[in-house]
Amino acid sequence: MAIEIKAPQFPESVADGTVATWHKQPGDAVKRDELIVDIETDKVVMEVLAEADGVLTEIVKNEGDTVLSGELLGKLEAGAAASSSAAPAAAPAESSAPAAAPASTPAPAAGEDAILAPAARKLAEENGIDPNSVKGTGKDGRVTKEDVVAAIEAKKSAPAAAKPAASAATAPVVAAGDRVEKRVPMTRLRAKVAERLVEAQSSMAMLTTFNEVNMKPIMDLRAKYKDMFEKKHNGVRLGFMSFFVKAATEALKRQPGVNASIDGNDIVYHGYQDVGVAVSSDRGLVVPVLRNAEHMSLAEIESGINEFGKKAKAGKLTIEEMTGGTFTISNGGVFGSLLSTPIVNPPQTAILGMHKIQERPMAVNGQVVILPMMYLALSYDHRLIDGKEAVTFLVTMKDLLEDPARLLLDI
Repeated sequence: MAIEIKAPQFPESVADGTVATWHKQPGDAVKRDELIVDIETDKVVMEVLAEADGVLTEIVKNEGDTVLSGELLGKLEAGAAASSSAAPAAAPAESSAPAAAPASTPAPAAGEDAILAPAARKLAEENGIDPNSVKGTGKDGRVTKEDVVAAIEAKKSAPAAAKPAASAATAPVVAAGDRVEKRVPMTRLRAKVAERLVEAQSSMAMLTTFNEVNMKPIMDLRAKYKDMFEKKHNGVRLGFMSFFVKAATEALKRQPGVNASIDGNDIVYHGYQDVGVAVSSDRGLVVPVLRNAEHMSLAEIESGINEFGKKAKAGKLTIEEMTGGTFTISNGGVFGSLLSTPIVNPPQTAILGMHKIQERPMAVNGQVVILPMMYLALSYDHRLIDGKEAVTFLVTMKDLLEDPARLLLDI
């Protein structure tokens, strides 16, 4: 029975997707719930799984093709067994003469192109491999991805050609690979990020205000209670982000304009704080959202961020987890950034940038004291948020973070 393999239903916020990787090729056996193909959207990578045991018979949409919700990707023959490729060449007859070289798939004739699987063609192009020079081991001599990988490894391990004897008249030899260039298509996520950043800068009156916070009170509190916290909350570690999220939700309550968004000519004031936390992944920076962060405890915030980090590395974040958000926090300090001007993510109207904690000499009660300081940056849409609101927001965060007991006492 033929089963159609279709693209998943995308939510309204996602118009289409791109076929990223086929993990199976026509003729390959598949098992129920086995990953067949990845669909990349501008938010997440969505996995398409096999509905039944069988054999992949046809690929309709190749890697790099754009697909819509529910569009046909390929076909699967349920219950079928994977058929072997053409019968192998007969073994050479035994004789007393020296053994002949083992039979292999014939190379393509002159002017004849090798048959490549989509993934193999893409890999060959990226690594400068001539497909016609690769021995195909797939069905009907098809060059598979594994064949190209083997050719790449063979190319790397091949001994360098003997260099001519050095002489005064000989031009210097430039080692192969010294000036290598690699051209790859931009991922949908990176393209969408680029589009939104340009859109934000061209459509907003964006401005950034700065302040600094003494991190010593939080660092002392964390050092004192981190072991008890971890034991109490089943291994959840107490970090800095939970304090910043809690302080941000309190500051957003006091300055609701920073938590608002612009919809056409209307201002939408949100009575909740859905805080997006920027997380690094192999595909780039993604921003999953902590829903109703104002009601979450420090442990719940830390647990949620930790779970997002694991999912981001594994590529398992869902579109629902990436959608929405009324305010964003980005921590460039984990990469060593001392100061930056983050860009607002529309339709939000503000974003907070955290930075590296660095010891600096500070004047305290007429004395010079070395303190662990962090610069905070708030970028905001000046069409909606006035400078007074932005500065007050950062001062509120500074006061709460430098006296974390106020977070617990709600003062």
